[in-house]
Amino acid sequence: MSKPTILVDVSDGVRTVTLNRPERRNAFNEEMYQALAHCLREAALDRATRVIVLTGAGVAFSAGQDISEMSLTPPPGVTAATPAERGFPALLDTLIEIDKPIFAAVNGLGLGIGLTILLHCDCAWIARGARLRAPFTTLGVVPEAASSLLLPQRIGYMRAAEILFSARWIEAEEAARIGLCLEVVAPEDLAQVVRAHALEVARRPPASVRHSKELLKVWQKTAIREALGREAEAFQIRLRSAENGEAIAAFFEKREPDFSRLPEE
Repeated sequence: MSKPTILVDVSDGVRTVTLNRPERRNAFNEEMYQALAHCLREAALDRATRVIVLTGAGVAFSAGQDISEMSLTPPPGVTAATPAERGFPALLDTLIEIDKPIFAAVNGLGLGIGLTILLHCDCAWIARGARLRAPFTTLGVVPEAASSLLLPQRIGYMRAAEILFSARWIEAEEAARIGLCLEVVAPEDLAQVVRAHALEVARRPPASVRHSKELLKVWQKTAIREALGREAEAFQIRLRSAENGEAIAAFFEKREPDFSRLPEE
């Protein structure tokens, strides 16, 4: 029997959800996308859950999309689609609609969706030594998870543009300074610190907290869905591009990609 990709613990009103593919640095495959979406929908209906804490098993928060599931040549009769076509949209739809607070304890590397999922969390803390990255241009693709909208909203257009264009690493201290996380915490203290914040909120009147989150989020739900649609369309175009083909080939061949000889698009 395969081990679960998501671990769940509920106590004192706090549901701790742990991404559990440590051997793959918690990279998302289809099973994990669907499992996390299901877990969050279950949390929304569970009266015992008042706050959700999202973290990762092992040394990483999440290494993003499992590259082995990115296919450039779909079966005959099947059009190219975004990674994990069923699970990824289901997860994003759940994140948009859930009305309970989601806190993130970023315990290590956050790459791709490991960064962009933070834009759908209400509060986040990051372990000292952890790093974040939006690697989309290195793969010849475009931002996902509505990050083309939410990242500029969170940190400002110029910072977002520089981070998305360059695909550079963001150290923990910078992540906190620019507003991707609230605070840098010692790795050994991270779980305890985030849980303390979650317990404080869990003690508040639950309907009042949910209503407050609805008011904070309602104005941007339509814009997020529109951004997701634009990104999905662009992602399909990029998945058929020579740049993405070179990036994926280089990944599996364990070499640096060479975009200099590719034809102009």
